[in-house]
Amino acid sequence: MSDFGVISDVSSTLESVLSTSLGTLNPAVTAEVHDLQGNIPLAPARVTLFLFEVSEDPSAKNRPRIRGAQVPDITLRKPPLALVLRYLLTPWSGDRATDQRILGRVLQTMYDGATVSGLQLQGGLAGSDQALKIALSPLTLEERTRIWHAIQRPYRLSVTYEVRVVNLDSELVDVLKAVRERELGFEVSETQP
Repeated sequence: MSDFGVISDVSSTLESVLSTSLGTLNPAVTAEVHDLQGNIPLAPARVTLFLFEVSEDPSAKNRPRIRGAQVPDITLRKPPLALVLRYLLTPWSGDRATDQRILGRVLQTMYDGATVSGLQLQGGLAGSDQALKIALSPLTLEERTRIWHAIQRPYRLSVTYEVRVVNLDSELVDVLKAVRERELGFEVSETQP
């Protein structure tokens, strides 16, 4: 089950996957979840993961309720809320050529590891059967510029990715009581000739 911490768990998972991959570069580069506020140090080089949008996945909107059992009753639970998380990934090294090499490694890592599951999952997702699908989600230059303008920073070389389907389970459970007895009532009507 994925509780309310699932968004943070996805961010931690991406941070871990990228840090492992970028750690092999010379010099090593780190990945960190960041809100892009304040000063971002350029040494050591890093990649920031900025979660800029959370939305509902429309393709999973009409999933059926989940049936369960609490003997002798039946439980009905709303299907999980399917989320799509969109991230802006930005290299920070102080050198354009290094930024481009770092970005190339990020693209390679995300392309090769387009599905994250199993031991790679962090936090509450660890040990679950969840699988995160990661896809490059290109934005137009204007859309990307709006993001940078919203966080009041000058535009930097960056890429956007979307992660789906992130399931957020509902806490609402309906319990349907089992039928334990029934009454059959017969009524005899008088027939008239």
